[in-house]
Amino acid sequence: MPKFPPGFLWGVSTAAYQIEGAVRDDGRGPSIWDTFCHTPGRVRDGDTGDVACDHYHRWAQDVELLAGLGVTAYRFSVAWPRVQPAGAGPVNGAGLDFYDRLVDALLARGVAPVPTLFHWDLPQALEDAGGWLERDTAHRFADYAAVVADRIGDRVARWITLNEPVVHMAQGYAFGTHAPGRMLMMDALPVAHHQLLGHGLAVRALRAHGAAEVMITNNCTPVWPAGDDPGPAEMYDAFHNRLFLDPVLRGEYPPLMSGAEFVRDGDMEIIATPMDALGVNYYNPTRVRAAPEGAPLPFETVDIEGVPQTAFGWPVVPDGLRELLVGLRERYGTALPPVYITENGCSTDGSLHDADRIDYLDGHLRALHAAIGSGVDVRGYFVWSLLDNFEWAEGYSQRFGLVHVDYDTQRRTPRDSYAWLRDVLAGQR
Repeated sequence: MPKFPPGFLWGVSTAAYQIEGAVRDDGRGPSIWDTFCHTPGRVRDGDTGDVACDHYHRWAQDVELLAGLGVTAYRFSVAWPRVQPAGAGPVNGAGLDFYDRLVDALLARGVAPVPTLFHWDLPQALEDAGGWLERDTAHRFADYAAVVADRIGDRVARWITLNEPVVHMAQGYAFGTHAPGRMLMMDALPVAHHQLLGHGLAVRALRAHGAAEVMITNNCTPVWPAGDDPGPAEMYDAFHNRLFLDPVLRGEYPPLMSGAEFVRDGDMEIIATPMDALGVNYYNPTRVRAAPEGAPLPFETVDIEGVPQTAFGWPVVPDGLRELLVGLRERYGTALPPVYITENGCSTDGSLHDADRIDYLDGHLRALHAAIGSGVDVRGYFVWSLLDNFEWAEGYSQRFGLVHVDYDTQRRTPRDSYAWLRDVLAGQR
């Protein structure tokens, strides 16, 4: 493995609803994912996150796995309904205590905590009031950010506001395949704006509490046209990438948001509040063609042929990561801040001997090193994920973990990829 720059941050990522479980413990309120999971037909095999990896009770064991791996950072998410059960108003001290203990334990083992404030688990009470379709949710998010920063901000330098707002908007509000399960198609665009407004307000709240580094994390993809007409690919790029990058980096929306009545005077200034870095989650490129006449969207995705696939059926294209990062630098120039790869990983067949995952990570790290060699300022890389976990609408059918989890016994068993990455990190030191 080639050498990465000195001080490069090496980490793994998880998300609260995917690993914590304990959904009714110690005052936690219901989230939209609790509601979605318990609605028949929504999640594969009727799975729920009620127990997940039981991380809420087994966090100390998981911190030891992090320490044994040799990472220098751990990206986790804070469960908003654990901190504010109704999404606003009274704060649940027991919920904050959990993250307080976790942060202290990480620091004691030499692992920097990198909390994400929103990884899709909106308090159900806020969804009942309209969720991210309502402007008020952005202000409630900023209030929540201040609550969390007030408690752990003295020990946390690096913060992430939102995780993949495009996926939450598209899957949750446009297509209905994720919580809260709405099927609004292009009428879901207010969700994009209100998430970004919440991001900008949260950046300001975190700064007021002394945050040293604040970023947003977007799911980004190189978009490839399927055929001679580049138009559908350009529209998809605007919908998936630029809708969430242009506002925070340039203070403007792409044309698809032109004339939106929910964008008010002053909003763009808030959304474009300067960040210290940009989080990028990369899994694969996307190939796009024009949708059939009468389809609800003007584009549709098609398979990328001739490349390996993960157990999820996602194409494996390591050089897409280099292509993506170089493309971001070319598009945004000096407006592009330092970048962290905040998620990258794959699902495999679940075996402990996961050579496919090792090949995947090796290829993507080499592509990342090539991007850095091309002049892209990348400061860190986080593998998705430390543990097998609840994979949203796919339930427990997909296994992304460096560590295997037996959900019946909650036994953790490091895979071959865990040992491989441990050795890679030792070599980087």
